[in-house]
Amino acid sequence: MKIDPKDLHKPGTDNLPPGVYKEVGPRGGKITGSKEVHIVEGHRLPPTNKAGNKWIKKD
Repeated sequence: MKIDPKDLHKPGTDNLPPGVYKEVGPRGGKITGSKEVHIVEGHRLPPTNKAGNKWIKKD
């Protein structure tokens, strides 16, 4: 499955749709020990476990 780069979000990004986001590698690949967070409207994405990782919204 190819990940669209516009679907990847850096830590600290604001104004995203509320929901569950999963930590992924810099290009969207699966990583060991990734975490999931639930953000609500107006909240920012938290830091990732490793610099360079990003967040992607789960379906």
